[in-house]
Amino acid sequence: MQLDLFRSLWGWPAGPGADWARCGAECRENGFVGVETRLPADPFARRALKSALAEQGLDYIAVVFTGGDVIPDQSWAPAQHCDRLAAAIDGAGQLGARFVNVLAGNDRWPLAMQVDFFGRAQALADAAGIMCSFEIHRATSLYSPWLTLDLIAQVPQLRFTADLSHWVVVSERLLNDPADDLSPFLNRVHHVQARVGYDQGPQVPHPAAPEYADALAWHQAMWERVWAAQHARGQAVTTLTPEFGPDGYTHLLPFTRAPVADIWDLNRWMAQTSRTQFTAWSQMA
Repeated sequence: MQLDLFRSLWGWPAGPGADWARCGAECRENGFVGVETRLPADPFARRALKSALAEQGLDYIAVVFTGGDVIPDQSWAPAQHCDRLAAAIDGAGQLGARFVNVLAGNDRWPLAMQVDFFGRAQALADAAGIMCSFEIHRATSLYSPWLTLDLIAQVPQLRFTADLSHWVVVSERLLNDPADDLSPFLNRVHHVQARVGYDQGPQVPHPAAPEYADALAWHQAMWERVWAAQHARGQAVTTLTPEFGPDGYTHLLPFTRAPVADIWDLNRWMAQTSRTQFTAWSQMA
């Protein structure tokens, strides 16, 4: 099985005037085959993104929010989320996205509504012939491991993006108790977002810091279980995006608000560490 690394453009100025030549050079230098970033809503911005990706020879993972943004619009019904997803699937197809990473739904919906929504969302993906990988994320439908496992029991065809840092925060612990059986989820993961969370936050100050060694080891063990499940079902390529980011995730010093680490350095470290881990795992698989 082959590992394809993608660069997250979260926090990178991807709008007008973006230095795509530099982005492409940095991706090639660090072994990224493409970028993972939001699907622009504006058609002109979409065409500009498509042109930049083609010029730099970069593959693309489209990120979409069915509720409008990271925090879903609380007034939107599931039908509006489905309409947003249908439009996004069409736009992602126009850009030649490898797949669509979807932050879907709303955490406040009851389970029956979640089941109905995800059934319709998966039907949209199937009809379009495009992979939709549903990301686990706070504020969305998949904010909790327990709700997600209940959902899988009723909509088992779903495929997921594993950003396990969110579940660590929601549960306020590493999910390493024997009762924390995440197998039904791990067996359905399509894509990994490699950020290390801990019991009080979605992003450790630095994943190499010895005080967070247990958190890093737990996340890495989960990623290996994902790879093992993918390998067992004959998947030829697995994708991983290091996703350390800004926006309240990177720790800041009091008063000065100076970041304790550089985001690009964190993501490069995570990419190299994950590549080394995957190589060692694949030799044992």
